[in-house]
Amino acid sequence: MFTHQRLIVSFVVALMLASCSQSSKPYRKIKVSDYVNKMKAGWVGQMVGVGWGGPTEFRWKGEIIPKEEMPGWSPEQVNQFSQDDIYVEMTFLRTLELYGFDVSIRQAGIDFANSQYMLWHANKAGRDNLRSGIAPPWSGFPQYNSHADDIDYQIEADYAGLISPGMSQLAIDLGEKFGRLMNYGDGLYGGQFVAGMYTEAFFENDIEKVIRAGLACIPEGSQYHECISDVLRWYHDNPDDWQKIWQLIKAKYQDKPEYRKFSCSKPGDPFNIDAKINGAYIVMGLLYGKGNPDSTIIISTRCGQDSDCNPSNAAGVLFTTIGYENLPERFKSAIDSTPKFSFTDYNFAELTHVCEKLARQAVLKFGGKIEKDNNGDEWFYIPATTPQPGKLEQCWQPPTITADVNFSEEEIEKIKIRSRKPAEFVRIWQVAGPYEKPGADYKALFDIPFPPETGNGYVNWQRAPIGEQGFSTFTVQFDRIYGGENRVAYMKTRFQSNSERAAILEIGSDDGVKVWLNVELVHALKIARGFNPGEDKVNVKIKNGWNDLLLKITQGMGGWEASVCIVDENGNAITNFLYE
Repeated sequence: MFTHQRLIVSFVVALMLASCSQSSKPYRKIKVSDYVNKMKAGWVGQMVGVGWGGPTEFRWKGEIIPKEEMPGWSPEQVNQFSQDDIYVEMTFLRTLELYGFDVSIRQAGIDFANSQYMLWHANKAGRDNLRSGIAPPWSGFPQYNSHADDIDYQIEADYAGLISPGMSQLAIDLGEKFGRLMNYGDGLYGGQFVAGMYTEAFFENDIEKVIRAGLACIPEGSQYHECISDVLRWYHDNPDDWQKIWQLIKAKYQDKPEYRKFSCSKPGDPFNIDAKINGAYIVMGLLYGKGNPDSTIIISTRCGQDSDCNPSNAAGVLFTTIGYENLPERFKSAIDSTPKFSFTDYNFAELTHVCEKLARQAVLKFGGKIEKDNNGDEWFYIPATTPQPGKLEQCWQPPTITADVNFSEEEIEKIKIRSRKPAEFVRIWQVAGPYEKPGADYKALFDIPFPPETGNGYVNWQRAPIGEQGFSTFTVQFDRIYGGENRVAYMKTRFQSNSERAAILEIGSDDGVKVWLNVELVHALKIARGFNPGEDKVNVKIKNGWNDLLLKITQGMGGWEASVCIVDENGNAITNFLYE
């Protein structure tokens, strides 16, 4: 009897303790109207940053933009409705709006595969993978995506923080779902870092605390964490000399090969779209801007490289701390709420509305509550939690993949735009180069014959790395093999056909291309463009026996790669040639 009574008493005490624990659960709270005010400012910051820095993008690489070259600001520049640095992330918002926070990563991949805007680097490689049937997260894995450490998810991760006020774990988890469509390792961490800063910017005005909150969202052992930690330490050593810190960043994260192990541009190439160094430039603007919107944007821009994306992220975070109502009029007076952002269902008003809707869902779903005070004002009560970053991973040490990486046939049917599978492309190549001439740009070099096409002089042909050590599984990546600007390189292969037949060469190139089949020039296109597999289609005659295929690829700046798929007259890839 005594034991029974003691058990009852113990049970009652336990219930009381649980009740007390629940009632004392620590919350961070923010008035809903204040959340909307800050979230709205975050979007304005992105638009201002990318609009102001846009004219400088990648014009200064590995050098500080001179003060006199910094563009001026006019209020109308805020209306950046056709900027991919902003509208791409709205694809992820739309997926969340349609399917909720429990949406699968595979559905997120299908939606991204069906987007119709132009993309570059990790975004493009990831989407190409998705369209060819490689499912996420493998679409962002370094074995399939040679741009996995690039800046892409960092550019577009703002949405994740803007709908997750005070919910840093949600910002991390959204990166695990959407960031893995195109990135891995430091490329993923850059986006989680940026999103984490936004989550804190709703509650904290101290910029260093905001930065450290973002840093808490990524693994300590990563090079990205090391980079941002370096910038913070160097800032404390030199709080008034941002250009000295810029030199330290360059010396370590631009010039040292060990910090560009998976950079899509070769170490030594001034072009650097790696997430780490561009993340450092975001933080440079935030720290040395000291809370001033103009200074923050100008410093982040003048650091160079991706000098519209970086100030966009920096201004987005800073403006979130400030709030829309407190922004200087020059940044909001000319906002046009009527046009829709390109490729989206949202104008500015609709964008902020869907973010508020998703934030409300997030607060309730992840343990918070929404209550009204005595004045009828709504408040978000958000559980105070410690973020748990994902497991450490780095692109140059990829895991062994044993799972089936492909979409199911049912899932593939939902993808409206398809790409060819890597195995359908020509993947045995030799390369030679680079060739350049003093004073000649890529356009002039297109018309200058070099030994591989003249047949005169020694040519050092080397096997192209395809699908190994992080190289693309179907393209020849001259930017990683040679790097540089205003030069050309050649690629050649030899294949045997058991019959004479008509065929089509599907060619993608960044930039211009000349093609010779059996010594005959069959295609020439002088152009500056991004890489798009199969963009050029050339009708040719394949002869019975051995055939020699030679391509010349020009390079202006940025990406530099090419691919070939040989198909029959019905568009089916011919994969039974013998290559040597």
